[in-house]
Amino acid sequence: MQQTRYTNRQIWHIAYPILISLIMEQMIGMTDTAFLGRVGEVELGASAIAGVFYMVIFMVAFGFSIGTQILIARRNGEENYREIGQLFYHGIYFQVALAAVMFLLSYFLSPLILERIISSPAVCRAAEDYLHWRVFGAFFSFSAVIFRAFFLGTVQTRTLTLNSVVMVLSNVVFNYILIFGNFGFPAMGIAGAALGSSLAEGVSLLFFILYTRRRVDTRKYGLDRIPRFCRGVLRRMLNVSLWTMIQNFFSLATWFLFFLYIEHLGERALAVTNIVRSASGLLFMVMMAFASTCGSLTSNLIGRGHASEVPHLIHQHIRLAYLFVMPLALLFVLCPQLILGIYTDMADLREAAIPSLWVMCASYLLIIPANVYFQSVSGTGNTRTALALELSSLVLYTAYITWTILILRLDVALCWTSEMVYGIFILLFCWLYIRRGHWAGKQI
Repeated sequence: MQQTRYTNRQIWHIAYPILISLIMEQMIGMTDTAFLGRVGEVELGASAIAGVFYMVIFMVAFGFSIGTQILIARRNGEENYREIGQLFYHGIYFQVALAAVMFLLSYFLSPLILERIISSPAVCRAAEDYLHWRVFGAFFSFSAVIFRAFFLGTVQTRTLTLNSVVMVLSNVVFNYILIFGNFGFPAMGIAGAALGSSLAEGVSLLFFILYTRRRVDTRKYGLDRIPRFCRGVLRRMLNVSLWTMIQNFFSLATWFLFFLYIEHLGERALAVTNIVRSASGLLFMVMMAFASTCGSLTSNLIGRGHASEVPHLIHQHIRLAYLFVMPLALLFVLCPQLILGIYTDMADLREAAIPSLWVMCASYLLIIPANVYFQSVSGTGNTRTALALELSSLVLYTAYITWTILILRLDVALCWTSEMVYGIFILLFCWLYIRRGHWAGKQI
């Protein structure tokens, strides 16, 4: 008899490798911020804008990988393993082409865009230096997320931990060498942070390739033969993935807009926001480990014909996410100097960032259930509906940050309440959708 419910222990065994891998990936941004926080406020602020600009590009590819993961998880639940190989290789074909297009667009257009949207000439120059080297990472990271989709969809999540450890260690070494010019290399500053991250992503992709060839049952999953390109397969993938690509683009584009708005409040406000963003990444990744697990298990449950168990699965993941995230958030609130000291040695900058850190931590009371519900909506395969729910929330979010930052020009800590506004609406929309239950019979 097939299992219809997952125990907390089973969920943890799936989630903790994802958690470790996401924390390790977050440490790439943390090491960049920690190194640049010792270079200067301009570099710290510029890396925030340029980093989010690159993430907008990357999230288009990541959105495609989410759709691929949903399809792989569904085939895994149906025990239709051989078709997984077709999905995997067509995902690689698409991502390589997408990386080439995004690289060319970013390499030639991003300087023109940044000059028109950043008011500080110093921040603009530093952001351009960062992006010049960062976009090379697209050729590695776009393909690597398809490997991530495969291991998540087939519930082989421990591999992600190993990969992330390798990537973070590589990034620390490259940053140490390239930012400050150690071991005879020239000191590249912010450009060194970007090049180091790109090289670390190359190491990550190489690890995935070697590990899959040696440790994965390639015959079982149809990975032993590289198929010819088939437009029909890619079309089926895009039917699911196109909406997650659009959703991820707009989600990060509005986040980028938030940083642009903050930049108009001054270089200090931008530096504070970058530090708080980097600190929030640890909480966000812990939460996303459970949210991603819930999305993958939702697709597996539906594939096995147990859609009625999905609401219970969602509530189970919310409870577990609260159990792990909120004690960390409380530590951040009680020991802000300890946390902020990781990112900068400037005492006045740490002090200025404390109120924003407190607001960010409080927002996770809403962000946790909101993201678990949203990942579950995507896991049902109704990615077009997930896009509509996300866009509705982002419209309200954009209106709020425009009002609080550009019009009222509130303190940067109050501007961070925008995370609460987004959490309230996306949670409400996704809760109503899951409650109605029209998703249960969705075929993908």
